[in-house]
Amino acid sequence: MKSKDWREQGQEKYLSHVEFWKTKYVSYKDILEHDHCEFCWQKFCDLTLDKDCHKIGYATKDKKRWICEECFVDFKETYNLINLSLSNKEGV
Repeated sequence: MKSKDWREQGQEKYLSHVEFWKTKYVSYKDILEHDHCEFCWQKFCDLTLDKDCHKIGYATKDKKRWICEECFVDFKETYNLINLSLSNKEGV
């Protein structure tokens, strides 16, 4: 069954039951200046002058996968995303 939401593009292959923490954006590599939401592709960056970037979102422990707050809420049940921020107040 195909999703009617344009943001769903096969993420079930790598995001189902994955643990996330709500945290400030930090690149996992020094050479990267930004990342994108795994669903809507909205940009994450730590540049204070860029108003179009998300500064806070949900990230995997290794900071390689990021989901914006809106998409996390929209897809947490569909993909069984695990919000470890609820039990751990570190990060934000």
